[in-house]
Amino acid sequence: MKTRAAYAVGGNAILAGILLMLIGDFMFALNDAMGKWLVASFSVGQVLLIRSLGAFLVLGPMLARTPVTALYRIEKPYWQFARVVLATADTGLFYAAVIYLPLADVMTFYMAGPIYVAAISHFLLGERIGWRRWLAVLIGFIGVIIALRPSEAMLSWPSMFALIGSLSFSLSLVLGRVLRSTPDVTLVTWQTLGCLAAGIWLSVGNWSPFTGSELFALLLLGVVSCSAHLMITRSLKLAPASVLAPLQYTLLLWAIVFGWAFFGDFPDAQTLAGAAIIVIAGMFIFHRAKVKDVEPVVPNNSSHG
Repeated sequence: MKTRAAYAVGGNAILAGILLMLIGDFMFALNDAMGKWLVASFSVGQVLLIRSLGAFLVLGPMLARTPVTALYRIEKPYWQFARVVLATADTGLFYAAVIYLPLADVMTFYMAGPIYVAAISHFLLGERIGWRRWLAVLIGFIGVIIALRPSEAMLSWPSMFALIGSLSFSLSLVLGRVLRSTPDVTLVTWQTLGCLAAGIWLSVGNWSPFTGSELFALLLLGVVSCSAHLMITRSLKLAPASVLAPLQYTLLLWAIVFGWAFFGDFPDAQTLAGAAIIVIAGMFIFHRAKVKDVEPVVPNNSSHG
């Protein structure tokens, strides 16, 4: 039987996990706003390259304490490679989308991640989901279609960038579950190296000179992103995923705030309606997962941010 002190310690850990998740999500949203600002002046490749170098400023001390074998002796190398490709595509497509679309519009597509994950996991991981969650998945897809503006820009490149990027993000989350025994530092390092390689390739012929302050901002992008990732990873060790998962929707709130404050963008009624449907469907999926004693997936990496 647990003592009162044990319950207090457990409660404090959960509270700490919630605070870390909220701060991490805020930092991710700030990182996304910084990314939108930077891709207005620099190519996606250049942002990816220098952002990745900035991330290694945070990863460096962690890698110094990690055996080299942990980086190349990895489980399921083909799945690891697929995850790196998907995470890199997700990051690049996110930045390509925010060049043209408001932050909140792009984030609306990414908030559909748990809906995609529920559907994908059924087929790739053999995780059975009942008719209620299938209905929520269908309703969530309707929300995505509404946000896509079928009558106007459903096939526009920016919308496709956001949609394909969010699907890549979701697939990388599912592969993260497949590779759950791989140390987090290994996953993040290979993911960052993938973005670095893509950045070098995409930067050829698309390099713009920068000032010292601009270089600092580009490096800071990677530092903020990697720090946020570590906060969210830690939060998941302190509090149950079922408690933390709904908090990810604060990203959408911050995207609306930052988009309005920094870029003068505010989502229109159609985007807000689609976002509301997606959030409601996602929350229901979290609820049903909790009822069925299945820990929901929380986006605990910054693949797009």
